[in-house]
Amino acid sequence: MPKMRRKADLPEKTCATCGRPFAWRKKWAKVWDEVRYCSERCKSQRKTAPAGKQ
Repeated sequence: MPKMRRKADLPEKTCATCGRPFAWRKKWAKVWDEVRYCSERCKSQRKTAPAGKQ
């Protein structure tokens, strides 16, 4: 049986919308490099780019 990891040992990122830190989750294992938001709510409230920039 694999050894348990403590939550403090997991990698963390900062949410691009709210600025709060969030920890790695098993469901994000394959796409961790692409995860930018801590929740669906922050993802839907993300700041949109100005019309001139894209």
